[in-house]
Formats: sequence, structure tokens, C-alpha cells
Amino acid sequence: MLVIKEVRAKSILNKSKIFDYCLNPYTGCQHNCKYCYARLFMKRYSGHTEPWGEFVDVKVNAPELLKKQLVKAKRGDIWISSVTDPYQPLEAKFELTRQCLKELVKRQFPVSIQTKSDLVLRDLDLIQELEEIQAGFTIGTDNEKTAKLFEPNASTVRRRLDALERIHSKGIRTFAFIGPILPGNPEKLVESLAGKVDKVLIDRMNYMNSIRGFYHRHNLQHATTPEFFRDHKRRLVAELRRRHMKYEAVF
Repeated sequence: MLVIKEVRAKSILNKSKIFDYCLNPYTGCQHNCKYCYARLFMKRYSGHTEPWGEFVDVKVNAPELLKKQLVKAKRGDIWISSVTDPYQPLEAKFELTRQCLKELVKRQFPVSIQTKSDLVLRDLDLIQELEEIQAGFTIGTDNEKTAKLFEPNASTVRRRLDALERIHSKGIRTFAFIGPILPGNPEKLVESLAGKVDKVLIDRMNYMNSIRGFYHRHNLQHATTPEFFRDHKRRLVAELRRRHMKYEAVF
């Protein structure tokens, strides 16, 4: 059962090691991805005792807090989001991400949106008003059954691909994050991304020791080895090059 708490955050625009800033309207995430690195520390950070995926803190003051912080903030790239999905199902009710985007449109900070939900399409009107924007989806496999196993409450792979195509058709820069690499067909995954993205990022499964048991319970031991990741990376890169698609491998 999902535990939902409405809280008031002290800060919403925070420094990031990947972008200049990160913006997380929620703590916790309904998508309940089995590999999410946030599951390793977020319970301790938030004080929750519930399992990862079964709690969400809704930062109800996020938009007004962002408005205040943007006035003093030095212009920089903002990543939405780093430790939660800004378009998890609760966003349909609370609209915190949408309200934050409205503030970002006013200030025209560069924005990078990353999600696993096609709910992002709801905000295309605001996304198109941002002068510097890129929107991307995490898609680690072409296989729907595998995606459902590892990302039980995220949008299907098909819906993510359709959303990417629609966003890309509006002239908005798009990307796909193939990370972590999950079992599937690398060539088919690249084929499905062709014409929908400006760039592909590739990463392996990090923190493998924390999820190795999950792989074993589902007889996926073969996909935990360095050889598996090297082979899938090789196949992904070969197909991306064949199709003249831009990419970056981070391992």
C-alpha cells in the first residue's frame, strides 16, 4: 500500500554533480524500479521505513519555493529529476512538475527532463515555451516483459517510444538513456529509437551487489556479468554507428 505524505520542503533547486542543478518535486517514487540507486539511501534520508516504491513525499510548496530560489540562482542547467520520476502517477493529481515548469518558463533556465512516463506529454505546451530544453526517457530494453519486471509501474516501452516520437516531432531535442542495460535485443532497441532521438546515452547496471539477488530469483544470472554488459554495449554501439546515431557510452 502506497504511503503518501504532503510535506513542505526547505529547498527545491539543489546543486547536482551531473547538471548545475537538480529539481525533485517528490521524495520516493511509485515506479518502484528494482535497480534505482535512490532506493539505497532515500529511506534513510527521508526517515521512511516502508520499502522503496511504497512511499512518496509530495513537496506541496515546490512551485512557490522554486519561484523564490530562481530569483537568486545563477543561471544553469536544471535536471528534472535526479532521485524521483517527475511524472510518476501522483503527478497527474498534484501537478507539481507542471507548476514548476511554469516558473522555469518565466525565468528561461535551461532544462533537461528525464522520465519513464508518457505523462510528460501533458506538459508539451510548457515544454515548447522553454528556449533551451531537452526531454528524454530511460529505456533499458526493448522487451516489455523485462521492463515490467524491473520497472513495474512505469509506462510501457511502447508508450515511452511513442512519447519520444511525438516530442521529437515538435522540434524538441530528445534523448534516450539506455541505463541500466537490461536483458533484451540491442539491435531492436536501437532500431526502435531511430528517428526519435538526437542522442543515446549508455550505462551498465551500477550497484550490482545490491540487486544481484533479484536477478537470481528471476533466473537472469547471465545478465549480471561483465561479459553481458560488454557484449550488449558492443552490439548497441555497432548498431548506433551503422545508423549514424549520436551516442555516449559512460562505461
